[in-house]
Amino acid sequence: MSQDPFLIAGKPYSSRLLVGTGKYKDFTETRAAIDASGAQIVTVAIRRVNIGQNAGEPSLLDYLPPSEFTYLPNTAGCYSAEEAIRTLRLARELLDDHRLVKLEVLGDPDTLYPNVRETLKAAEVLVKEGFDVMVYTSDDPIVARELEAIGCCAIMPLASLIGSGMGILNPWNLRLIIEQAKVPVLVDAGVGTASDAAVGMELGCDGVLMNTAIAAARDPVRMARAMKLAVEAGREAYLAGRMPRKLYSADPSSPLAGMIGGKA
Repeated sequence: MSQDPFLIAGKPYSSRLLVGTGKYKDFTETRAAIDASGAQIVTVAIRRVNIGQNAGEPSLLDYLPPSEFTYLPNTAGCYSAEEAIRTLRLARELLDDHRLVKLEVLGDPDTLYPNVRETLKAAEVLVKEGFDVMVYTSDDPIVARELEAIGCCAIMPLASLIGSGMGILNPWNLRLIIEQAKVPVLVDAGVGTASDAAVGMELGCDGVLMNTAIAAARDPVRMARAMKLAVEAGREAYLAGRMPRKLYSADPSSPLAGMIGGKA
């Protein structure tokens, strides 16, 4: 895997699995699951998880030290560009001028579908302020192209609704985004189990970001390990190249040449 670098904002990572830190029963379980996942980048909802803003309460930083993991503060729960920008400026202060962030601006409280207009507006401001913006968006190839043109360092289209576990519902749009992008494309939201992660990687995604699929599993640590293996297997299959599909003819697994009783 070392000959297949995964670069985010110019920094190489050996793991293409990015994981969230919410919904675990406690920080001890969070740490165990993330260790099992092999993830090096962990995302944290600044408005929901304590990373120092609530003095006197347990801090995620004590369980996942920034010296061991790359933090990806996110704007989960933000419904406007203004809220998202303010949240990430706070994260920058809490994490000593940290610049790598995940932008997520929601448009609807029921579906948690992204508000792409507010997302574009926030991305423009954050990029100008020097943030390295990984951006959650719809699976619209035109919007993805606009976000890349603004300067986002990674495009993260949804596979299906956040927390739904419905898997990849529109692989064709994902392929369109992947084929046009010059920056990494990661599936974000909707992964339910390991095969979903593998399919995303087989399509050519550069990585997968997930949280609920691991945290809501009956055994989060085991599921984290399964996701690690799925992402690695999917990437290997993508690099190896899938055999062509033959819709209307069969092809024997064993060679026919030299078969006893066969034609010369």
